[in-house]
Amino acid sequence: MEEVAVVGVPDAMMGQKVGAVVVLRPGEAVRPGEIIGPAGERLADFKIPQYVVLQREPLPRNAAGKVDKALLRARSDWGPVLR
Repeated sequence: MEEVAVVGVPDAMMGQKVGAVVVLRPGEAVRPGEIIGPAGERLADFKIPQYVVLQREPLPRNAAGKVDKALLRARSDWGPVLR
């Protein structure tokens, strides 16, 4: 993995769920379950991502160089809940 950002994904019942956007290195192949599995060993249950988006493009950044989480949240296709 090149870099990762974690954001709140809107959810009707819970308000938000945890979503992770993972930028893969060139030639790297990873499945979302390979990310969630090790996270479950180190994080409390409510901190484990329920959504994982894999992408090749760098994370969007603002003028200060910080990850633009609002833009990231808006442009990500979260797909189905993984767990």
